[in-house]
Amino acid sequence: MPVARVPRSGLCAAAVAAVLLAGSSGCGTADDGESSVSAQVPATTSTTANATATASGAPSTAASVPGTAPASAAPTTRAATTPPPAPTRLNVAVDTRGGRLALVRGGAAQEFTVTLRNGNSADYRHLLVALQMELLVGEPGHAPGSGPGFLLERFDQASGTWRPAELRVANDARPLPLFTGGGPLARGAVRVERYRLRATAGGPTGSSPVVVSFIDTDADREAAAHVLLGHSTG
Repeated sequence: MPVARVPRSGLCAAAVAAVLLAGSSGCGTADDGESSVSAQVPATTSTTANATATASGAPSTAASVPGTAPASAAPTTRAATTPPPAPTRLNVAVDTRGGRLALVRGGAAQEFTVTLRNGNSADYRHLLVALQMELLVGEPGHAPGSGPGFLLERFDQASGTWRPAELRVANDARPLPLFTGGGPLARGAVRVERYRLRATAGGPTGSSPVVVSFIDTDADREAAAHVLLGHSTG
């Protein structure tokens, strides 16, 4: 039996009629659903647009929370730094009773101390205390003495005894490279040396300061300015 063919226009009209009938039977439910979807779409679209704009580098329109600083404005904390101490150098002092040596030929020796206080700038492996006096010119009426006329000793703490030490009696300066010896002195260390000087019976009389020098014998240089210790022998 041949199948009756319905024109395409007739099918379309029948479909439209069926849809209209279905819509009229559930009108309220369909309208509510469409309203809900329509309300959500703009929000979803706005959120997507914001995310896309932020990712592409465009300014974000998101509202900031009051009282909250942006992450880029967060203060940075720096660790406190202590400045290095000011550099200090060798400090020296020469002390004796009455502030000067007052000797008598053939009399008792007089003691004096030399104090070395190192700073924070250098360590010394060989720091030498060197002593020198110029030739004495006797007072009027005094017979000239023979020889240097002085005996210098240094106290040896290891043995607890006095030992001979060098006192140069001359009017010229010894070149620094000719000095040898000396003891170590670390940074911040203190060293006290004890000396005593005696005038022999046959020595000269007069007055001349004892020049106390401080020689770094490794570097052939003076580690500090020399000190003059007043002296007279009668």
